[in-house]
Amino acid sequence: MSELLRALPQLARLIARLVADPTLPRPVKIALAAAAVYLASPIDLVPDFIPWLGYVDDLLLAALVVDGLLNWVDRALILRYWPGSPESLERVARAARLLAAWVPRRLKARVFAVR
Repeated sequence: MSELLRALPQLARLIARLVADPTLPRPVKIALAAAAVYLASPIDLVPDFIPWLGYVDDLLLAALVVDGLLNWVDRALILRYWPGSPESLERVARAARLLAAWVPRRLKARVFAVR
């Protein structure tokens, strides 16, 4: 979890660069934009003022986005825009995979479905 939190600036740069890439499928861009809006919004499923629990929904969403990107988007495209080393991306991927395990695979596939 701390690995994912430390990587947030790198993840923000990655997402901004990916959204600008013309080869990224539109459904993935929409999912990334929706996640960014939710994370930036002060309105959450679990209010942030509740200690510890308030950030669980944000953390799960961030893990879902990272896990989805790494499972449904070409790894070479992600590595092209990842500001860190491939090893740092693997560490972030492991952390995201552990947290995203709480999200049903069908939901993950539906969010990042490319038609």
